[in-house]
Amino acid sequence: MTAGRGKALPSMQFFEPTSVEAAISLLATHDDAHCLAGGATLVALMNAGLVEPAALISLQHIETLRGIERGDDGVVTIGAMTRHEETAASNLFHEGQAIVPAAARQIANMVVRNMGTMGGSIAFADPAADYPCALIAAGAEIEITNAAGARWLPVADICVDWYETVLDQGELVTRIRIPPAPAGSVSHYEKLARVSGDFAVVSVALILAFEGAVCSAAQVAVGGCGPWPLRLAEVESMLVGSALDEKIIAAAGGLLVAASDPVDDVRGSAEYRRQVIPRLLAKSIALARSDALAQSDREAV
Repeated sequence: MTAGRGKALPSMQFFEPTSVEAAISLLATHDDAHCLAGGATLVALMNAGLVEPAALISLQHIETLRGIERGDDGVVTIGAMTRHEETAASNLFHEGQAIVPAAARQIANMVVRNMGTMGGSIAFADPAADYPCALIAAGAEIEITNAAGARWLPVADICVDWYETVLDQGELVTRIRIPPAPAGSVSHYEKLARVSGDFAVVSVALILAFEGAVCSAAQVAVGGCGPWPLRLAEVESMLVGSALDEKIIAAAGGLLVAASDPVDDVRGSAEYRRQVIPRLLAKSIALARSDALAQSDREAV
């Protein structure tokens, strides 16, 4: 087959396995195979000529990769092929775990949310995407499956460089699990974007709990400012035990700025991103604290 001025189009095989095992076997036997999940990102890259896979392995018919479950221990487990819209609408995420559906609701637009999947988003590893920041703040783990079995890794540990992950040939992201959040916690996901639904210039995901006016638990991640979202133990330690006053928040923002590694791109300069980080952190904390106060008032009635 030819196209435009006689240029030959590369032949491409297409497979539709119905089990994880069959998909992994296909990946292992085809050197330049790509998995097709929702397809929003992969198809765009193919249309731009940036990716030319020799084989596509559709995961659409693997039912075991779909759905959301909540265990008796409070852990929420999500199949890698679960659509963004299903995650966005789910009521299975309790307390601070709600950071995950909150991020899902800000992904692109309804068309993409009805197509895209959590596993596909994680595997592509765009640091400005919505899920990575929220999942890292939530302390999520992913299950990576290959022919030898499965292993779990923190989402924070899967990226090794810009758009590069620990996934090897023959491996699939199969599940994601979200641990229980601190008791009584609230969450907030804030994203600065050029237009609604765009990738983040900077994003902040946080989970906070309070005892009176004092912060008793804090989980904070910042996205869009390096190859993978930042989560710093020293920032969280600084916030816990404080009343989250201006000085503490500014100091926490300063630590995040110092640890960031942003780049200049079409969405903003590296310097602009460094200026945004502490401001977006302060805004997110203020909104989360407001939610916590509202929650306390409801419980008191």
